[in-house]
Amino acid sequence: MLQNLALKDFIDELGSKSPAPGGGSIAALSASLASALASMVFNLTIGKKEYMEYDESLKEKVDDSFNEVNLYKVEFLELMERDTNAFLSLMEAFKMPKTTEDEIRSRKEKIAEGNKEALEIPLQVAEKAYKLYDHIYIAVQYGNKNAVSDAGVAASLVETAIEGAILNVKINIMGLKDEERKEELKNKCKYLLENSKKKKEEIMGIIESKLV
Repeated sequence: MLQNLALKDFIDELGSKSPAPGGGSIAALSASLASALASMVFNLTIGKKEYMEYDESLKEKVDDSFNEVNLYKVEFLELMERDTNAFLSLMEAFKMPKTTEDEIRSRKEKIAEGNKEALEIPLQVAEKAYKLYDHIYIAVQYGNKNAVSDAGVAASLVETAIEGAILNVKINIMGLKDEERKEELKNKCKYLLENSKKKKEEIMGIIESKLV
């Protein structure tokens, strides 16, 4: 499993001739790193003096976000693994024999299945990463002020994750025959990209005001 590799080994594998892991897996990893950074900010906040002065509803909001980002951290690593496996499975499908009618049909079905999986996984990454912004916003607003820059890096990583994942969605959309589904996915990608930029800029604006 990729997540069990030592960091240097992972980077060497990423830079090797092997086409996977590639950009899709790194988009998921970026989201996992963003989750971990947000978790760190919450860890440096919960139980501290300023946190203890919050009312119970605000404490609950911070605690809920802390729990969510810890779940996301693991889920994005799983998506990283799934993305690599999906790509490798798709490559195997293209290598299937295509001599007889049965072989051609079987190969075509496997390629269609592989394309669908290779499209759905980065879409999940983009949609789930987009939700991370709300938790990072809470980390910025109510988290330890000394860690606000870390929350900013988390927001930047989320933007990278979304943009990277959507690039992978778009390249796999090309294999779709369903024009209605294609249009639906293109609109979803457009929405995520446009609103991701807005959410990140809002978070960065708050961070900049705290760094003055």
